[in-house]
Amino acid sequence: MLTELLQGSDAGGFIIIRDSASCSGRHLLKSFINAALNREEDVHVLGFEVSEEELKGSPVQRLHFHNAYSDPLGWTDQPTFTVHQFCLEELAHLLKQTSHPKPATLVIDSLSWILRHVSPPAVCATLHQLRKGGAVRAIVALLHGDMHQRGTVGSVCHLASSVITVAPGMKGGDAVAKITKRSKSGKVVQDEDIFTINNDLTVVIQSKHSQVGHKQADPEEQEMDPTAHLTFNLRLSNKEREAKEKLALPFVFSKEKKTALLHSSPGSGRILYEPDANDDYDQEDPDDDLDV
Repeated sequence: MLTELLQGSDAGGFIIIRDSASCSGRHLLKSFINAALNREEDVHVLGFEVSEEELKGSPVQRLHFHNAYSDPLGWTDQPTFTVHQFCLEELAHLLKQTSHPKPATLVIDSLSWILRHVSPPAVCATLHQLRKGGAVRAIVALLHGDMHQRGTVGSVCHLASSVITVAPGMKGGDAVAKITKRSKSGKVVQDEDIFTINNDLTVVIQSKHSQVGHKQADPEEQEMDPTAHLTFNLRLSNKEREAKEKLALPFVFSKEKKTALLHSSPGSGRILYEPDANDDYDQEDPDDDLDV
């Protein structure tokens, strides 16, 4: 699935490359830029974390770098691009500066820098408006998952059409890409690829990991399980569940009482009494409990 995303199968979508301190996703981000340029698309990069020279390597005509690295907060008199310009109006103006008739690909490096200075609802609203308005062909953003609270990461990833979570591989140069792709119909497809990146930024899929048997639980899901670290067991075994279903509940009418209540003849009345195990009844003195 990673190869399909690099080939542009998610046109009009929002792709998030989610990395962490243990495995950087910037090389994969560069591969997405290179793949879009090979398709002769215009690519606009909002560069907050690395300089233009480090990201581009060599000048490319269709690659437009908007420098937010040297002055991201606008402290100087002439900033190129600041974090406060991350809104629909400013981004639409940047994208219209190119003469290419087709919508361009927007690359954000990184979305974490923006989320540190702009509220997550405002960021999500801008991304949604960009996708909905058709101003871009696709959005590819780098997100450092371990820099934000789980709710922030979940909100942004829920907005994305594809989330690629990168992790270290077993070998030195390998990495693992766990991919979750959502289609417009709501169908969710998950895949996992082991890949390497060549010097020319092409991605080579080493193998596809197929899960056999039970799916391994996500570490974050394990932390959210309220019964994970209890000293007693709240779960029922099969035998315990069967015994629970056979247990007669208290205050349940017997068959005789149900029949009497539902099918009593007119003018007739009966008093039905079901003795309880705790009743203290003396047959020799039935009025023992009366104060006479």
